[in-house]
Amino acid sequence: MNHDSIVFSIFLIFSGAALVATLALWARQALIVGYIVLGAVVGPGGLKWVNDAELIQDIAHIGIIFLLFLLGLNLYPQKLIQLLRKTTLVTLVTSAIFAGLGFGVAYLFGYALIDAVVIGVAAMFSSTIVGLKLLPTTVLHHRHTGEVIVSVLLLQDMVAILSLLAIQNMGRGELPTLEMIAVILSLPLLVLIVAVVARFALIPLFHRFDKIQEYIFLLAIGWCLGIAQLANTLGLSYEIGAFIAGVAIATNPISRFIAESLRPIRDFFLVMFFFALGAGLNMQVIGDVMVPAALLALLVLLVKPIAFKFMLIRVLETEKLGWETGWRLGQMSEFSLLIAFMALQGGLIASEAANLIQVATLITFIGSSYLIVLRYPTPIAVSDPLRRD
Repeated sequence: MNHDSIVFSIFLIFSGAALVATLALWARQALIVGYIVLGAVVGPGGLKWVNDAELIQDIAHIGIIFLLFLLGLNLYPQKLIQLLRKTTLVTLVTSAIFAGLGFGVAYLFGYALIDAVVIGVAAMFSSTIVGLKLLPTTVLHHRHTGEVIVSVLLLQDMVAILSLLAIQNMGRGELPTLEMIAVILSLPLLVLIVAVVARFALIPLFHRFDKIQEYIFLLAIGWCLGIAQLANTLGLSYEIGAFIAGVAIATNPISRFIAESLRPIRDFFLVMFFFALGAGLNMQVIGDVMVPAALLALLVLLVKPIAFKFMLIRVLETEKLGWETGWRLGQMSEFSLLIAFMALQGGLIASEAANLIQVATLITFIGSSYLIVLRYPTPIAVSDPLRRD
């Protein structure tokens, strides 16, 4: 049997995911947790039936791109600008709190100064995947809570991009200042390009051929991935590009059809993403970092909801919205994993620090998923009254 075959890997992922999902639903457990456990069991750290976790994760990244594109389709530009103004202070203050939390835990356990700094940076961000995957698509996307969550995550993405750039350049012994300025300036340039192309080319094509559904489907995918690649070329992230591509056509009536058409593709790739997270876990190092990783994960799960609630109340949001936003963003991020990888590759941190970040991130993914599905409406809630599509 060729375990290195991508066809075999996809067969194993989705056959296994179907079985795990069935068991999880019967047991009223979170599906995301099942996908991660499946990856850990059959991946390189377990039975080794899937050996190339990095390839799976690269493919799965498309799911994150589609996720942000679909979110953009549900958020009008004027509303987005208003939200970003309000949540900028929230994002900056909470990011500083979480960075201090991660730094403090690492320093407490005797990690080197640069290791502690990188661990602190990794703790700053919340997961776009967990936070948005568990939003009910028929409810929260059209409610203020969902909009606030999206705006905070977008601002965190910008901070994460600048952090990654700084880490990459520090690994090369260079100053990141000029490149950071270029990245910041590239965002309005991208918005301008997207707005012009959408108005004078994309939307006229939608109107001209709106009865040919196959063409609309292909054009939407091409637009999403094309702008995502353009954003990456300009030094931004694929996710930011995809989101801006979605916002650019949010006011067009055809956006509803596009959203419904692309949702199954998004879910296909997101299953692969969570599988790849589990498959990338090195079981042999868990024991070495479990205590500091578990402490960091526990503090993240407890402190992030409180910090978000406090700051959102300060900007005149309700206490209920503050708590819900905090719980939905109460985990570490896929950016945390990328920061650990780049810092390790650049020789900035020791492998033990990178392993701590990886284990803590996965613990918060699992713990946060359970907390969300137990408390709030989600598509995979463990109780029928909370289950929302």
